[in-house]
Formats: sequence, C-alpha cells, structure tokens
Amino acid sequence: MHSMTLEAGGTTFTLRRAQRGDLAALVALIAADSLRAAEETASADGLEPYERAFAAIDADAAQTLTVLETADGRVVGTMQLTLIPGLARRGAMRVQIEAVRVSEELRGLGLGSAMIEWAIGRAREDGAALVQLTSDARRADAHRFYERLGFAASHVGFKLFL
Repeated sequence: MHSMTLEAGGTTFTLRRAQRGDLAALVALIAADSLRAAEETASADGLEPYERAFAAIDADAAQTLTVLETADGRVVGTMQLTLIPGLARRGAMRVQIEAVRVSEELRGLGLGSAMIEWAIGRAREDGAALVQLTSDARRADAHRFYERLGFAASHVGFKLFL
C-alpha cells in the first residue's frame, strides 16, 4: 500500500499502512471507543496480545491495517481491510472493512467518508465484487453514516464469543 493524502477541514492527513511503532496509538484509538473501553483496559500483559495480532495481520498479504495521521505524525484514525476469496457469487472476491476509528475530536470533518471511499477504490483495484462491513447494533450514528455512503443493511450478523 502506498500512502496517500486526504484533505479534510482545511488540513492534510496521510493514510498509510500501519507499522509496529503505531501499535500503542492504535490500541488507544480502539480503547477510546465507548463500546469497547471495558474490553480494552490495560492489563498485566500490556501490548503483548496486540503485538501478536499485529504480527499476524502484517504478515498476511490479504490484510491491510491502515493508519490515518496528521502532518506531525499523530495517529488519528485506523481501519483494517481483509481481502476474502469465496465461492459464493460466482467466485467473487470481497473486502471486509473492520475497526474503523477516527479520533473523536476530528469527527464530522469527512475523514471517515474519505477513508471508506479509499477502501472502496482499493477493493475495486483488488478485483473485489463486494465490500462488506459489520457494525454493532447499538451504533445508530454509524449505521446512518454507512447508509449515506451507499451501504445497505442487507444481512443480520451473528457472533459466538469463545
């Protein structure tokens, strides 16, 4: 992935592939999410589980973990893309978008829209026929956001926590 610039609110941001050095900032973005705060609290093992996950993501060519940063290098957003081959839909390739986050103080500038639009373009370049994502049922604002971008609430998702 080559880095690219996004303009929002009169400011330039860079969207690029995440690096190991970004991990603490990425975890902080995830932990700032009110629905995930209890799950992401600091523990005795610190960043170790995140380091293992990052290593697996970074080593997998089907994964793209992105960082959105300010001109001074502050991490203010992230999302993960997963390229999924499948037999359904005549063997269509799809892209799953996960863990979309933008720092609370920068929401409303259009950064999330720019990130998702970039992800859709990237999916097209990768030959995907479909872009999909899930959103917690309690996130009404996020649902409106995705619908404004053309996503349809076409399926019901299920999870089984192990």
